[in-house]
Amino acid sequence: VVDDHTLFRRGLVALLSQDGRFEVAGEAGDIGEALRSVEQRKPDLILLDNHLPGVRGVDAIPALKDAAPGARILMLTVSEDENDLAVALQAGADGYLLKTVESDQLCETIVKVMDGESVISPEMMTKLVSVFRARPVAVVPQAAPVSATAPPEPLREMAAGAGLLSPREREILLLIARGDSNKLIARALDIAETTVKIHVQHILRKLNLSSRVQAAVYLAGRQ
Repeated sequence: VVDDHTLFRRGLVALLSQDGRFEVAGEAGDIGEALRSVEQRKPDLILLDNHLPGVRGVDAIPALKDAAPGARILMLTVSEDENDLAVALQAGADGYLLKTVESDQLCETIVKVMDGESVISPEMMTKLVSVFRARPVAVVPQAAPVSATAPPEPLREMAAGAGLLSPREREILLLIARGDSNKLIARALDIAETTVKIHVQHILRKLNLSSRVQAAVYLAGRQ
């Protein structure tokens, strides 16, 4: 847990420690302390604030990834700035939550991120789409494992992939772009959640994308 506000950080540690699914490996108030802790403990997930003394959280993501290559990074911040969101995703963040999130939703989001999903606060999804509509050709560092922008392939190649989507897959892509979870999509289409997961995998493979966030941005760029 990386946050410079001691009371918030310790409250968050206490909250997570009460959930049997988690074990808090360490806490830090700045990036220097975080890097030392991450190198020693090799956590599975890093909860990272953005407004930290010295180095911003979004700017430290590559260094944290180097210190613990297998760690997932979930931003937990007050920043609603769309540029912070874009930089975080381009650098390899696996999720972006605002601190207004409810405690139970935070815990469920951590589980989703550990399962490989990319999660963004619903309030930030519209801003994300706006950013990448304005910057459709932004280049993402190839080392970043998760990105909100399209991959380096030309957009026309992805457009060809879109023609391979079935009607059901196109329905699901629209719901992904709306920010719906697999559970909500399953409910909306009256199908099993496992079926949704399979469709999502097919969509990402056909469009040559690596995350739901990329799928949402890809669709926004075509509208």
